[in-house]
Amino acid sequence: MLDGKRILLIISGGIAAYKSLELIRRLRERGASVRCVLTRGAQEMVTPLAAAALSEDKVYTELFSLTDEAEMGHIQLSRDADLLVVAPATADILARMTAGMADDLATTVLLATDKPVLVAPAMNVRMWEHAATRANLAMLKARGVLTVGPNEGPMACNEFGFGRMSEVPEIVAAIDSVLAGRLDADTAPTLPVTDPAVGQIARVFSMPDQSGGGVLAGRRALVTSGPTHEAIDPVRYIANRSSGKQGHAVAAALAALGADVVLVSGPTEEPDPPGVSVTRVQSAREMLAACEAALPVDVAVCAAAVADWRVSDAAAEKLKKQDGRGVSLTLVENPDILGTLASAGERRPQLVIGFAAETEDLLENARAKRRRKGCDWILANDVSPERGVFGGDDNTVTLIRADGEEAWPTAGKAQVAARLAEAIGTVLVPPA
Repeated sequence: MLDGKRILLIISGGIAAYKSLELIRRLRERGASVRCVLTRGAQEMVTPLAAAALSEDKVYTELFSLTDEAEMGHIQLSRDADLLVVAPATADILARMTAGMADDLATTVLLATDKPVLVAPAMNVRMWEHAATRANLAMLKARGVLTVGPNEGPMACNEFGFGRMSEVPEIVAAIDSVLAGRLDADTAPTLPVTDPAVGQIARVFSMPDQSGGGVLAGRRALVTSGPTHEAIDPVRYIANRSSGKQGHAVAAALAALGADVVLVSGPTEEPDPPGVSVTRVQSAREMLAACEAALPVDVAVCAAAVADWRVSDAAAEKLKKQDGRGVSLTLVENPDILGTLASAGERRPQLVIGFAAETEDLLENARAKRRRKGCDWILANDVSPERGVFGGDDNTVTLIRADGEEAWPTAGKAQVAARLAEAIGTVLVPPA
């Protein structure tokens, strides 16, 4: 897919710049041509000579170059490439991109381009979690800038957390996905969400084109979302608290990676995600039937808050008050949708993922649920009222697998969904 493609690689001044040399080599191996721009900080980490030797092309460092700028070289650089990649993308260059600055060659090229831009953030964990960085990245995404990573792990500053630049194979896969989908950052559809760091913004989900590009192209996904309503009578029902925000975000994120997504949604006010097939249901039994009808799929993500019980015999007419006398309701268990999908035999998805919404003993209960349901992954999240998860815009989850656990930092539900979709991609699309 990269054969003949032209990549303009902008290397900024993070310690992860050493990975960019390997990135050049890997892109060249796959047939891409690579032209490099090094910031002043980057030149403290890697030399222009090394980048030139690996790219077999001229390396650009100065905005005010008599030879290059005589022909408006920064404009030509920005237009010649099929894709601009910033790796590493430090907190500084992300901030300057957000502000629209053009005080060196790298930012001038980024401001002058009409081509897609992919950034691979790399910085200290505190810098990554800072509200200013979150706001900057959210604004860049709203403008159509695409991202890959960062990852979690140990850092050069002896801290641990999110902020490590994605590994080279991950960045190559992201580049391949962008170019395969022929994404246009100016026309990518948007899904509105609220980010408390920046107020109401448009978060961009870059959709694959109709030719089926993307890391999950050719894969089929099933996502459940929202609550279920179990009728007591024609006007009353039993339900769980759920806005559908997390499930809908997961569906959108999977579609953004090229998957063919079926979203089975209970009653919710969330808008339909772009590029997703939506089936609307009311009850748990209707949701199970819709899920079974959607099989076979490669991955099922059960994010719906399904009511555990229903009234055994719902009244055909509205129940009336009877002079202060109570009403007795007999409840029966609803079908186990997650467990049913995890035990579907030959029709079982390759990857079955559930959510464990708990108010106490979070991890113990979530681990037990994963074993009991027979699913592959469980995302545990604390939904105590003081957490504000139900109906809110943020979520804090721990991904629990048979081989380990990952505690993810608090993030917007769209960010949680994007990280989950990326993790799914690593399982369904093994590295080359």
